[in-house]
Amino acid sequence: MADLNVPANEPAPPRRPGVLFYIGAAGLLIAMTVEAIAVAGRQLGIPLLGALELIQTAILLTASTAMLSATLSNSHATVHLVVDRLPPAARLWLHRFAMLLSAIFFAALAVAAVWLTVEFWNTHEESELLRIPYRPLRVIASVMVAAITVVFIERTLRGPSKESPP
Repeated sequence: MADLNVPANEPAPPRRPGVLFYIGAAGLLIAMTVEAIAVAGRQLGIPLLGALELIQTAILLTASTAMLSATLSNSHATVHLVVDRLPPAARLWLHRFAMLLSAIFFAALAVAAVWLTVEFWNTHEESELLRIPYRPLRVIASVMVAAITVVFIERTLRGPSKESPP
């Protein structure tokens, strides 16, 4: 039964940000701060060595959390040009097929990320200037891509939810 106090077209109240939001925001804040210091340093003739390495690390955190957050909130960009003209049964089938293809794609990425992580585990790779180790960064990438895979597999098996009709 619908709530009589809330109009039907009213958007849902905003949700409180979760831990993924804060991890991604911290990554963006680090990248922005490092770049601002690097630009100021270049203007003053005092370059910030290793700024690119710090920014790349921060972007890994931000991009990983952004992809997982978008997957969890079901807010990936989609085009409905053809699908909206189909009957509901075909729309449901195509939605589940798209979820399956997404699960397969991210599963392949997860396998590749884990493979690289395992393959280079004992090589002690690190960045050139700041000596940032690549091992934890590869683990973060592997875990995030695997988590996205699990979300897509779960949604493929469960079907579309009420808040995101196909």
